[in-house]
Order: sequence, then C-alpha cells, then structure tokens
Amino acid sequence: MPVDDPPGLAARRLALHLLDGVLRKGLPLESVLESAGRQLAKAEDRALAHAIAAEALRRLPDLDALIDRATSRRLPGDAKARSALRIALVQALVLGTPPHAAIATALPLVEGGPRRLLHGVFGTVLRKGWSLPDVPALPAPVAERWRKAWGPEVVDAAARLIAVPPPLDLIFADDPAPAGLDGVSLVPGHLRLPRGSAVAGLAGYGEGRWWVQDISASIPAGLLGPGDGRTALDLCAAPGGKTMQLASAGWRVTAVDISESRLARLCENLARTRLEAEIVAADVMSWQPSEPVDAILLDAPCSATGIFRRHPDVLHRVRPSAIGGLAEAQKAMLARAASWLKPGGTLVYSVCSLEPEEGEMVADSFLASEAGFHREEVRRILPGAWLDQGGADSFYITRFVRK
Repeated sequence: MPVDDPPGLAARRLALHLLDGVLRKGLPLESVLESAGRQLAKAEDRALAHAIAAEALRRLPDLDALIDRATSRRLPGDAKARSALRIALVQALVLGTPPHAAIATALPLVEGGPRRLLHGVFGTVLRKGWSLPDVPALPAPVAERWRKAWGPEVVDAAARLIAVPPPLDLIFADDPAPAGLDGVSLVPGHLRLPRGSAVAGLAGYGEGRWWVQDISASIPAGLLGPGDGRTALDLCAAPGGKTMQLASAGWRVTAVDISESRLARLCENLARTRLEAEIVAADVMSWQPSEPVDAILLDAPCSATGIFRRHPDVLHRVRPSAIGGLAEAQKAMLARAASWLKPGGTLVYSVCSLEPEEGEMVADSFLASEAGFHREEVRRILPGAWLDQGGADSFYITRFVRK
C-alpha cells in the first residue's frame, strides 16, 4: 500500500473488487473474497470489505435510487464511480462510518476518473438529509418473479428479511442445550442467538455439543427420523450439518460431496462433535454405493436464492437461465439417487431455493417418471416463516417412499 494512502483504503479497494465480481462477472461474493482477499494481510481489512460489499448488495436498488436522484446525467450501472458511491454511501448511511472517512477512502477508488462528481453526489445526499428506507427494495426482476410465484406478502417479507444479517442458529446433538447459552429455542434441539456471537467462545463448543445450522436447513434430515443403525446417504453433504444430524439420530451415514475442501470442514466438524460418518469425495453423477441403502438425503445444488438473507449476492447474479439449468441437473441427480434405495426406503429431496422450477416442478417431474415412489410429505418454507423471531432461510423439502 502506498505511504500516502489513507488508512482503510485497502479494505475499500477490496470492497470495490467484490462488487465488481458479483455485479459484472456474476460470481459468488464468498468466492471472490476467498481469491482476492488473500492479497490483504489483515483479517480485519477482509472482514470490513466483506461487510461493506454485503451491505451494499442488501440495499443496492435504494443506493442507486439516491445516486440517480443526485445526478443530472445517469451513471452507467457498471461504472466504477457508481460502485464507489455505493461503497461511500452505505458506510455513511448504514454502517456508521464518519462521512469524511467514507468519502476520503472512496475518492482514490476512481483515480483519474470523475472525483468531483463523486464528491458532489455524496455531498448532495448528505446535505439534503436523504436516507435509505428501513425496508430495502428487492431487485425489480427478483421481486416480480417472486410476486408471480408466491404473492406480494412473500415479497414484502423477503424485503424485511434482507434488511439485516440473520441471527445465529445452533442445532444440538441432544436436548436440552448446555448451560451458559442465552438464546431462544424455536423448535426442539434448536437455539437462536443474536448475530455477532463469537462461535468458538460459546458454551459447549469444545465439547461438540452443537453445530451452526440454519433452522430451515435442519428440517430435511429431521424428516428421516431415527436411524436405529440403518444406512443413509447424505448426498452433496458438505459442510456437514445434515450429516451430523443423521449421525446423532443413529444412522450409519455415508457423506458424499464433490468438494474436497468442503469435506475437510465436514471432517473437522465430525471430530469436534465426536460423531462418525464415512466420507466420500466424489461426483454423485459418477459415483454409486456398493449396495442399496435405507435412506437418502439429497440436498441438491441449486440457485440458493432461498438463502438471500445471509448471501445477498444471489439476488443480483442468479439469472432465470441458470435456474432452468440447475433444475435439469436436479432431475438427473434425483433419478440416479432413487435407484440406490431399498424397497420401502425413504428419499428426502431439498433445495434452498425460492424458485418453483427447482422445488415443486422437479418433485412433480420425478413422480411422473418414477411409478415406484409416492410422496409422503411436502414442506415449503417461505420468507414469512419465524419472521418476527429473525426469520429463516427459504427451502423446498419433500419426502418420497419407495413402494
């Protein structure tokens, strides 16, 4: 970093790079941070860059509305000056950064560019006292898509959810929770803590009494019930919350995932919780078990639009064409997995998506082509679930039984 750089500029440069990766290149925010963040030695700079970029993505339509209101000539959507303004304004209006620090670290981001324009727009917004709404606006294409699928109430609930990062959910291997944890239990075996809780410092962490898992994500494994020593496959298993649920419920679990790095995290979680599972690094579409199993949990790769409250980038980078392609992949994966199930066995299919093409339509297609299965249960978790208690990720979950 040059000696004349103001303090904090490195974090803002990374934040600008993160926004560019999501909005122009269509990359997941976390993957851009993982690759680009290595260039920053300080963990606090990486954390600050992530916080700025994520908050800007939560409020992007409203930030752009302020910018457009303060300019006579509209800035292009992919202009560096627009993203620099997004970064400066979200710091000053949401994150509590002093305005002089927000603009001082934004101006160098457009070196050789329209610095006077940047300063003028920022000053106009603050001088006139303009602010961002308490409930953010969703990107227009997303709001229209979800309005057609679920109605205006769900769109309103989603907008409320994206306003703040979600709280921390813990799932327990046994009930009740260990002493020393102060939270709210919404379902048995669950405890919700305020966001910002330092995970490794919480009671019971070292003893492996619990793991972090959104309350919605804990439902699919629960639909398989107690294992009583029977065999189960957890497909697309990493980072391992569902594997740990199944193991703690008495299943003999084989956890399969294509990502070795994510499986390493799963192994760490198993070691901490003292639970056991067989780990397989493989592509589900080329791997198969040596013999049929009693139960299969397929938490299929999807658009992940249902986890927008913790990953707001999905609202800006997931396109309808990608949703259609993922749905076809899910159909193929579901059909392949079904052939590995014993007669009378149970297959749970889930996706963390708010798109009917990936949930309901895939399940209906499976039933239409697989006469040997019937559907026992369906759960569609929408943004209104537990809304006043901090909300939950959105999921489609269904349970099939082989006749």
